Amino acid sequence: MANQSTTAQLVTSHSVGATVQVVIDSLFARIKSEEYPEGARLPSERTLSSELGVARNTVRDALDVLEARNIIRRRAGSGSFVTYKSELTRTPSRNALAENTSPLDHLVVRGILEPEMIRLAVINMTPRDIMELDDILTRMEGISTDAAEFVACEEDFYRKIAAGTGNPLLASCYDLAIEACLQTHRSSMMRRHLTPKRIEDYQKRYNALFNAISSRDVETAVEYIKLHLIEEQKTLLQED
Repeated sequence: MANQSTTAQLVTSHSVGATVQVVIDSLFARIKSEEYPEGARLPSERTLSSELGVARNTVRDALDVLEARNIIRRRAGSGSFVTYKSELTRTPSRNALAENTSPLDHLVVRGILEPEMIRLAVINMTPRDIMELDDILTRMEGISTDAAEFVACEEDFYRKIAAGTGNPLLASCYDLAIEACLQTHRSSMMRRHLTPKRIEDYQKRYNALFNAISSRDVETAVEYIKLHLIEEQKTLLQED
C-alpha cells in the first residue's frame, strides 16, 4: 500500500501557486476520506469556489492537476468524476502490484493478454456486446482534441472486449492491467502524445479492429491488435 509521502507526491505540483495547491490538497483529502468516493461527481466549479472561498479559475487549475494525476476525470457537459480508488477500499496486494509495475512491464503483459483476448472476443461476443462496443467507438470517434476523454474511451473499449471474451478470470486480469496503467506514467504520457492527428490515427485503427470483430474475422482482428501494440512500444521508446 502506498505510504503517506507517496500519496502526497501524487498531487503535489511545483508549477502551481500556493492557493491552487491548497485547493488541490483540500479536494484530494475529501477524495481519500471517501467524502467523494470513486465514481462520485464533484460539486460544480461555482459551488467549490464558494465553499473554499477562492476564484473559479483557481478551482479550475486545481482540477486540471487532479485530472493530470488520474484522480478525477472530466466529461464535457457532465462535470468532474472521481476515478481515484481510496486506500480504504483498494485491495492492498493489487494496489502494491500495480504501483510496482513499470510501463515496459505493463506493455509486455498487454502483449500476452490482448491477442488472446481479441481472439476470444471475436468468437464469443454477443450481438448486444458488439452493439455496445459500437456505441463506445461512436463516442471515441466524436473526440478530436480531448486526450483525457479519448484515453477514458479507450479504457471502456478494451474493458468491453475483455468482458466479451466470456472468461471472467481473463477480464479480471485485464482489469488489473488497466489499473496498473493508471498508476504508471502511461496515461499522462499518452495524453502528451495524443495530438489531434494521432487521435485521428487511433480512431481509424479502432474502427478497423471493430470491423474485424463484428465480422468475426479472428485473424485480421488479432493482427490489428499486434500492430497496435507495436505502435505503443514505439511511443514508449520515444518517451524514454
